[in-house]
Amino acid sequence: MTAPDIVIVGGGINGCATAWQLAREGHRVVVVERYAPAAMASGWTLAGVRQSGRHPAELPLARAAVAMWPALAEELGADTGYTRAGNLRLARTEDETGVIRRLVDDQCAAGLDLTYLDGNDAVRSVAPAVAPTVLSASFCPTDGHADPLATVAAYRAAAERHGATFRLGEAVRSIEVRGDRVTGVVTDAVRIGCGACVVAGGVHANDLLTPLALTVPLRVPMVTVLQTDPVPPLLKPVLGAANADFAARQQLDGRLRVTSGATHWHGAMDDDPVPTVNPSVDGVARTIETVAAALPVFREARIARVWAGLLDLTPDALPVIERAPEIAGLVIAAGFSGHGFGIAPMTALLLRDLAVGDPPRLALDAFRRARFAEGGGAGIDAGLTLHG
Repeated sequence: MTAPDIVIVGGGINGCATAWQLAREGHRVVVVERYAPAAMASGWTLAGVRQSGRHPAELPLARAAVAMWPALAEELGADTGYTRAGNLRLARTEDETGVIRRLVDDQCAAGLDLTYLDGNDAVRSVAPAVAPTVLSASFCPTDGHADPLATVAAYRAAAERHGATFRLGEAVRSIEVRGDRVTGVVTDAVRIGCGACVVAGGVHANDLLTPLALTVPLRVPMVTVLQTDPVPPLLKPVLGAANADFAARQQLDGRLRVTSGATHWHGAMDDDPVPTVNPSVDGVARTIETVAAALPVFREARIARVWAGLLDLTPDALPVIERAPEIAGLVIAAGFSGHGFGIAPMTALLLRDLAVGDPPRLALDAFRRARFAEGGGAGIDAGLTLHG
């Protein structure tokens, strides 16, 4: 095999999208994925495409990405399932009403088109299926959602058409560094020489970074996910809650897809042939009750699938996106904390910039790994940033 310019570790949406951005410019790219594209977070996700509820540092990425989503299917030559029908974040108690009011005030001040819906009638004018007990909500009409598996498949196919190579079912075991510069990676099967390596391995990122004396501080909670059989159209926007204990949307095929908030992961994962995390019975029951309290018709739906996903959650719920200052050619994209899917089109452009050595097109100071050592990464309610 001809030595590539860049190796990307991880075949999730960030890895596949970055491969496409690089390959379409003529860079020789190899993506190494230990399972299959979208086998973990990118396939488990609710797949929201939103700006609302974002940390101020992440909002420019989200706004740029949302502007890119409508044309993405045409650019990739395949459907992404993207639809723009808004994001509705619910307040179910007086305390949550205060959270939502502050969210709307802060994000309107930042220039986002966000509306405060005061009272149940106003909320149900946007989503009639919402429970009559909901007190208020924020609504961002330019948010939406997509099909996670279709989107990642579209990115992969487009990258391959431009010459990118995908090595699937093969794990990278180490990154080779000589003289403080990346020289290659070693997989289960082969050594691949390269001048740059993008680590986009989700919860496995530190497996490769720690031997290099680099670490992204992560904890790994679990999110329970349920998918129903198709039901009649009843929900256009994505639903969320002020404390992020659930999220829900209706897929284009009519199925409801709902998630819990972040809960303790029991540590078990079956990875043969693909990674599978099974939620507890109690977790499933609590998710059903929480969702049904806000969306009563959910109680009548038939459950088709149940699974759990893992979050690579940083202390401040912001990702690390950087060219590692310690090692030339090493790019880190980790810690997306359950909300990296929607910003992936823009993240891929930033990773392209970092991988080829260009100045990043958006400021990335807030996403440096050094912020944790400097005492940063505090002062954010991570719950408001989950899911999508």
